[in-house]
Amino acid sequence: MSIRGRWQVLETPGYDMALADAYILFDEAGGEFAFDCLTGSIHGACHADTVEFSWQGNDEMEPAEGDGWAELKDDGSLEGEICLLNGDNIPFIARRSKTSSTAC
Repeated sequence: MSIRGRWQVLETPGYDMALADAYILFDEAGGEFAFDCLTGSIHGACHADTVEFSWQGNDEMEPAEGDGWAELKDDGSLEGEICLLNGDNIPFIARRSKTSSTAC
């Protein structure tokens, strides 16, 4: 199974960033994410059930960048981290959105 598609972020343990519209999206060209006021464009190829990536975007309207990773778990959830350069590592747990495409 591939992690490509849109995922609803359900939890950000230790952070209050899993709002109703929080998501992460992976496609063949990279993707994007929005966790509260942290948003970014993902640069990195999806490799089946895992991905490591870099990103550029904004944190509270200020330029931000970093890296991250995500891994598909046996229960169908997606776990990973969004890491800010010289900042926090924000863990997340997500479930595939009902409107998500699963095509590779």
